[in-house]
Amino acid sequence: MNVQIQSVKFDADKRLIDFINAKMSKLERFAEDAIGAEVIMKLDKDNERGNKVVTIRLEVPGEDLVADARSKTFEESVDESIDALKRQLEKHKEKQHK
Repeated sequence: MNVQIQSVKFDADKRLIDFINAKMSKLERFAEDAIGAEVIMKLDKDNERGNKVVTIRLEVPGEDLVADARSKTFEESVDESIDALKRQLEKHKEKQHK
């Protein structure tokens, strides 16, 4: 699966990029038919709810699955987004089997 990682208005360090790649490779086990993925990280001004926003768009045949999360760290946002994508993938697989 081809994973594109973008960081908006900041430069992501290698450790963060490696973390995302590791998480996305684990997600690939759930999404065997995934074509590609796009991970967009950006900083927001809302410090109350967390200013690290991650949006992941997963391309699967028939539709794109999108999940986004906001928290105080990018790692936490990535974890929350991937958990949401796993739930969406389960629903997507159920639809295909019907």
